[in-house]
Amino acid sequence: MRRGDKPVNIEVTEPVRVEALDLDAQGIARLTPNEEELAEGQGGKVIFIKGALPTELVTYTITSDKARFSKAKVREILKPAVFRAEPKCAAFGVCGGCTMQHLDIRAQVAMKQRVLEDDLHHIAKVQPEEILRLMGGPTWEYRHRARLSAVNRSIKKGTVLIGFHEGKSGYVADMLACEILPKHVSDLLPEMRRLVMGLSIVDRMPQIEIAVGEPEDPNSDDPKKNKPVTALVFRNLQPLTPADEALMRAFADEHQVWIWLQPKGIETVAPFYPETGKLCYRLPEFEIEMPFKPADFTQVNHMMNRALVSKAIRLLEVKTTDRVLDLFCGIGNFTLPLARKAKQVLGIEGLATLTTRAKANAEHNGLQDKVSFMQSDLFEVTTETITSWGKAERWLMDPPREGAMEICKSLADLHLQKSDLLPERIVYVSCNPKTLARDADILCHQAGYTLKGAGIVNMFPHTSHVESMAVFDKT
Repeated sequence: MRRGDKPVNIEVTEPVRVEALDLDAQGIARLTPNEEELAEGQGGKVIFIKGALPTELVTYTITSDKARFSKAKVREILKPAVFRAEPKCAAFGVCGGCTMQHLDIRAQVAMKQRVLEDDLHHIAKVQPEEILRLMGGPTWEYRHRARLSAVNRSIKKGTVLIGFHEGKSGYVADMLACEILPKHVSDLLPEMRRLVMGLSIVDRMPQIEIAVGEPEDPNSDDPKKNKPVTALVFRNLQPLTPADEALMRAFADEHQVWIWLQPKGIETVAPFYPETGKLCYRLPEFEIEMPFKPADFTQVNHMMNRALVSKAIRLLEVKTTDRVLDLFCGIGNFTLPLARKAKQVLGIEGLATLTTRAKANAEHNGLQDKVSFMQSDLFEVTTETITSWGKAERWLMDPPREGAMEICKSLADLHLQKSDLLPERIVYVSCNPKTLARDADILCHQAGYTLKGAGIVNMFPHTSHVESMAVFDKT
C-alpha cells in the first residue's frame, strides 16, 4: 500500500455538487476548504466519484482516502444531470470498457473536443485556426477487433469467464454479451465459454482475439459469401488433443467462424480450421480492398475508418504531381488510397511484418508501381533520416500513443538549417491528445508550422479514448 492511501468504506450523506468529469468518467467534486486549507491558500479536498456526472447533486461512499483527494462511488443521485443516459450494457460498471455509457453521446463528444482544445492550449500554447467538424458514426456494434481474456473459474463460479477486464483490475468481467461488438460476435460469448470449458487445456487458454472482416462478396446470393468473416485466435499455451481439435472444428462449422491458434508469440499465429479463408476491409471511395490477418493492426471501427481516411486525404489536398510520405503506415491504410491521388507515395513503418503485408496489399490493388514501403524505426529519427527519405510535398502521420516527437524535433532542426525538405502540409492523425499537443508545440514554435485545424474523430464511442486529427501548414 502506498503511503497516504487508506482503503475505506465511509458513507457520506452530506450532498455535494459535481463540477467536472475526468477521462475515467469519474465525477469531480470539491469540498468546502477547512480552516487549515484556507490558511495555506488551498481549495477544498477533491473527491473523484465513480458514476457521478457534472451538475449532479449526489451523496457518495468513500472507497479510498488520500491526503489531497479521495475516491468514491455514487450512493444516491439527488438531482440527475439532463445529459445522463441509461447504460445499454448489462456489464456497465463492472467491465472496464465503455465507462461513459451513462453520459449522452453528444455530451461525450463535447467532452472529448474540450480535452483536445485544452491540451492544445495548455501544452502547445496554440489554438487551431479552425475547429474541424466532428466525425461520428455508429455508437453500438462498431468494434470489429477485440482481445478477450479467458479465465477458468470452475471452482469459484462454476464456469469459464470470457470478456474484458473489470475496471482497473486484473479480474475478468462476468459478461454474456457486449453491446459494442457486432451482434453475431456478442452472441458467441456464452458459446465460447462452453467451448473452452470442454477443452482439456481449459486452464491454458488465456486469450481469444477477435477480428471481423467484411463479407467476401456483399452482393452474392450465397449466405456464406455475403456475411461478415469472423476470425477467432485462441491463445493455446499447450497443444490441443485430438478431442480438442474435434471440438474446435465442430464449433467453427456450427457458428461459421475461422479459427486460428497462437501457441507462442505473435509470429506463431496461424490458421487452424478451415485452413484457408479471407479477411478484408474495403475503402469503396478509393476502390481499395485491404486483406489482413487477425494479428495485423487495423482500425477497430470499419465505418469510421472509411470516413477517417477520406477526410485525411481531403485535408492533405494532394495534387497529381505530389510525392507523399505516409509515416507509421501499417498495412497501407492511408498509403494505398493516397496512391490513387498522388504521383508517388512512400509508406514507412517500424515492423517488418507490416511492411510485408503493405507490399502485398499494394500488389493486390495493382498499385505496386505508385507506392513503395520502407522499414524504419520512427522513434529514432534524425535530420539525416529525413534526408534519406527525399523531398515530399505532403506528409501524413498516424503514430501510436507515444506520438512522433523525434520526427517533429528533426523537422525543427531542418527548419533552422533552412532546408527545402520540410513538407508544405502535414496531416497528423492522433490517438493521444497529449502527445499530439506536445508535437504541435514543436511544429508550431520550432519548425515553422501553423496549426490550420484540429478536431476529434469519435472512433470509440462510450470510452475515454480521444482520436483526433490536426492539419499543419508550413509558414
